[in-house]
Amino acid sequence: MASDLRGRLRAGFRWTDPGPDTDLLVSDRSGWWRDPLVLDGLGPGLAALFADAEPTVVVSPEVTGFLVGPLVARALGVGFVEAYRAGARRPIAEPMTWAAVPADHRGDQQHLGLRSRLIGPDDRILVVDDWAATGAQARGLYALVESLGAKAVGTAVIVDECDPAVSAELRIRGLLTGADLS
Repeated sequence: MASDLRGRLRAGFRWTDPGPDTDLLVSDRSGWWRDPLVLDGLGPGLAALFADAEPTVVVSPEVTGFLVGPLVARALGVGFVEAYRAGARRPIAEPMTWAAVPADHRGDQQHLGLRSRLIGPDDRILVVDDWAATGAQARGLYALVESLGAKAVGTAVIVDECDPAVSAELRIRGLLTGADLS
C-alpha cells in the first residue's frame, strides 16, 4: 500500500512554470486532492510514519494542513487542532497562543496561533503538513505547543525536502523526498 501511495503521489504531482517573470517552478499538488485513492491512503500512510509515537492530537497549519491533518487524526483515532496564520482572517473570538515562525523557504516570517484551551500538558502533538522545505513551520509549531506545556513528538509530511540534519533534529518524516519529484 505504501509504495502504491507513493507512486500515486508522484503521478499526481507536477511542476508548473508561472511565466517569464521568474525562473522558479511552482509545485502543483492538485492531482493529489483529485485522486480518491490518494485521499484514502494519506491518513493511514502519514499516521504510519509515527505509529510508535502515540500522539494524542494532530496539529496542522493552514491551508493545506487543514485538509491533510484531519485525515491523519482520523487514522490515529485522535483529535485535530488548527494552527492559524496571523492576519489570514478575522481574529478568532477566544484566547489564542501565538508564536513566531522562523523565515520560510520564501524568506517570509509568519505567526501561527492555536486556541489555547485545546492543547494541554498531557498532550503529545504530531504536526502534520503537506510539505517541509526548511522545517520553519515545524520549529515554530513545536515552540508553540511546548509553550502550552505539551510535547511535540514529530512532524509527518507528504514531501520532506529539508536538509537531512534538519529532518533528524525536528523528527520530520515524509512519504516522499524532494528528489522523488524531480
